[in-house]
Amino acid sequence: MTVVLSSVLRRIDAAGPLSASRWGWRCFQIGLFVLPSSALLAALLLFPSLLAGSWRRERSFWSDPWNAPLLLASFLMLIGCLGAYSGSLAWVGLGNWLPFFWAFWGFQPYVCTHEARRRCALWLVAGSVPVLITGLGQLWWSWQGPWQLLGGMIIWFVTPGGEPQGRLSGLFDYANVAAAWLALVWPLALAALIQPGLSKLSRTVVLGLVVALVTALVLTESRNGWGALVLALPIVLGPVSWPWLIPLLVVAIGVVILSVVPGAPPFVQDSVRMLVPETIWGRLSDSQYAGERVLASTRLGQWDVAVRLIAERPWLGWGAAAFSVIYPLRTGQWHGHAHNLPLELAIAHGIPVATLLVALVLGLLMVSLRRGLSRLFDRAWWAAVLILVVLHGTDLPFFDSRLNIAGWILLAGLRCLLSPVQDCSADAGLAADA
Repeated sequence: MTVVLSSVLRRIDAAGPLSASRWGWRCFQIGLFVLPSSALLAALLLFPSLLAGSWRRERSFWSDPWNAPLLLASFLMLIGCLGAYSGSLAWVGLGNWLPFFWAFWGFQPYVCTHEARRRCALWLVAGSVPVLITGLGQLWWSWQGPWQLLGGMIIWFVTPGGEPQGRLSGLFDYANVAAAWLALVWPLALAALIQPGLSKLSRTVVLGLVVALVTALVLTESRNGWGALVLALPIVLGPVSWPWLIPLLVVAIGVVILSVVPGAPPFVQDSVRMLVPETIWGRLSDSQYAGERVLASTRLGQWDVAVRLIAERPWLGWGAAAFSVIYPLRTGQWHGHAHNLPLELAIAHGIPVATLLVALVLGLLMVSLRRGLSRLFDRAWWAAVLILVVLHGTDLPFFDSRLNIAGWILLAGLRCLLSPVQDCSADAGLAADA
């Protein structure tokens, strides 16, 4: 048993950044592996790694210019809570942001090298296996939870037939949230499949995992998730694939668009729909909801109210969760959020905070892209961040803590792409601790 444990620890220690705490690196990797299965268990592992990653850093939090928007946003958020319309909910809502501003900096020692990011990407892919198994099981075999593991530390609520019915949700509360997780993992899994040096057996195993992931993502019936499948391909495969991949994608997307676009000649559209699965063109055309949804229950209705709320309190906002309180009063319909992250930020904390945080994320994406993404897993990492950004244009999956944690870890890795390793690492002396 001791030999097996020693072997496992040696494999976990492999590829660890020399400047990161050994125990922090171990906790960080295991935390990533269990993250999709249990936010609680992952937090119990990731918090010690965050403490270790923050201790005795060569550069302080204050010295990194990329942290300046987070510091200013934190100050404005705290000031805004003093007069927030949503009262105590505004203070509670800070938990979705302020701890993760620290995590953005504190996790950087564990993702500050290409090999470390590759290793972390593989842990996220491997940890998604329970999501795939439970998701496919709930649809194909009517599996039903709750299931308890480790004396109740992990509780899996699995709805037979999915949530909503007929759509894969797996270990998540809703199909769109499950799709967001799978979409985040998709470019990382694709990179794992095409990376050089894999044995035939290993590549076969990864291929099976990728097929299951794509199948599960399709079965979520999330339009955002389907878009992510296409978006990641040219980014991860790289420019060498573009001469043949881009025309192929254009043709495929054109066929799908023709199957749903209003006004197309019926005989043409009917012919095209024979090529496109009904699940896809029916979902994209939203035919199952046609004529049934009032404006207040659509994205456009929510965004219209959101813009008007922002105009009424543009500087410090209404406070976290204010949209869920005010929207029913004005429309008679209930929605928990504005289905757009910049709008939600501006409603809750004001336009300046929304501008600071959006500018930070877009800045990381643009600067890292300009500096080049020549390595496979760096392209996959960048694609995962881009997919999350796009998803948050029409939904807010970050309210699931697992996606929030993963998103800030991905942003931390993107930050490390912009600097030499020593600029985003912990004190080198910590590497020796056991």
